[in-house]
Amino acid sequence: MARKEKVTKVIDGDTFLTDRRKHPVRLTKVNTPEKGQPGYPDAKKALQDLIQGQDVTIDTKARDKYNRSVANVKKGNKSINKAMKKFEK
Repeated sequence: MARKEKVTKVIDGDTFLTDRRKHPVRLTKVNTPEKGQPGYPDAKKALQDLIQGQDVTIDTKARDKYNRSVANVKKGNKSINKAMKKFEK
């Protein structure tokens, strides 16, 4: 079941925190560069520009080994997962 939540912090180009969750949310099927890798700053800034402080709809598909929700995320009708694919490593 999809839930609407407010993004409180972008961790990197595919992971963020919300006001309702203890663990971060990771975008399904998106793998952007990690801190220290080429492209990291651009990917993080792009995700910040898209969702920082915004209400998003989170449709959790699974949990990963770090107990993060792995989810499809939308802002309005826009797929955040799709928008971030171009920043993949």
